[in-house]
Amino acid sequence: MQDAAVEAAVQAPPIRLTDLAHGGGCGCKLAPGVLASILAEMPAAAPFAGLLVGTETSDDAAVWRLNDQQALVATTDFFMPVVDDPFDFGRISATNALSDVYAMGAAPILALAIVGMPVERLPVETIRAILAGGAAVCAEAGIPIGGGHSIDSMEPIYGLVALGLVHPDKVMTNRGTQPGDIVILTKALGVGVLSAAAKQLKLSSEGYAALIASTTQLNAFGTDLAGIAGVHAVTDVTGFGLLGHALEMARGAGLTVEIDASAPAVLPGVEELLRSGVRTGASARNWASYGDAVSEDGSLADWRRDLLTDPQTSGGLLIAVAPAQAPRVLQLAVARGFGASRIVGHAIAGPARLSVSGGE
Repeated sequence: MQDAAVEAAVQAPPIRLTDLAHGGGCGCKLAPGVLASILAEMPAAAPFAGLLVGTETSDDAAVWRLNDQQALVATTDFFMPVVDDPFDFGRISATNALSDVYAMGAAPILALAIVGMPVERLPVETIRAILAGGAAVCAEAGIPIGGGHSIDSMEPIYGLVALGLVHPDKVMTNRGTQPGDIVILTKALGVGVLSAAAKQLKLSSEGYAALIASTTQLNAFGTDLAGIAGVHAVTDVTGFGLLGHALEMARGAGLTVEIDASAPAVLPGVEELLRSGVRTGASARNWASYGDAVSEDGSLADWRRDLLTDPQTSGGLLIAVAPAQAPRVLQLAVARGFGASRIVGHAIAGPARLSVSGGE
């Protein structure tokens, strides 16, 4: 009997992390419309003089003034597996969490781990590898994981509380865009499509390598943006897709952002996968939530619309910058390793919405 049990264990297929979760990565986020409905009934927060950034415009992190020279940036981000390799899952989740700190122009100083694991279904070695992946990214960022909290959960969850520091006068937000600003995106799109293909066992080794390279690239470039005059607004593109986060910028500033649908760089193989029908459910939920705030001339192909609404786990920075400084920001982004950086649109005076063109 013992030999039979051992043989069965050897022949059993390995546990796929993505099979243990109903969704993965930033595709797990509540749809924008659902989130807005929930928050609409929340009582307004009491005013606090030290709170520089709160929930007013769905920004990437909260910011609290400590003194005249320092402000604390605080955020938390966690999700279920976007890939099956536990070490890569930990790396992606940690990179994504730190991105919110960088998007505010801050430098991270400390992280705390958020861990929820089905301990009766996952080997200890797998859980340990997830945490090791997160720790590796934090070491790359030059910060410690100083503690955290863990629970026994039905689905595997991992993420970070991330803290950073920035000068109070150099805080980057998603609401400072000005008419005439150039809009730049620093990473290629298609993370959600590639992760969906991976879950369906349709992703090539080259596609997986591109997925990991993009999602584990720290957005540390955001810290540099805080010192550049003419950079008016920054956010990172995550679960709501490029259109969703561009719309947050438009609404935060009360103007129109025009997006060139053909301008963003696209990760290898993504267009082919989209044309073959591979996409995430979150993409459709995103469009259903904010599509009525997007104007387009009828030429936007379905596959490109799905790309623009594709949830980007650990996506790039979306930057609104004065035209005179746009070349400098692009050059600096490329020098920092963001070779996929592109001008994807611009801002104009008008109602708080998006206008999309060039979608054939």
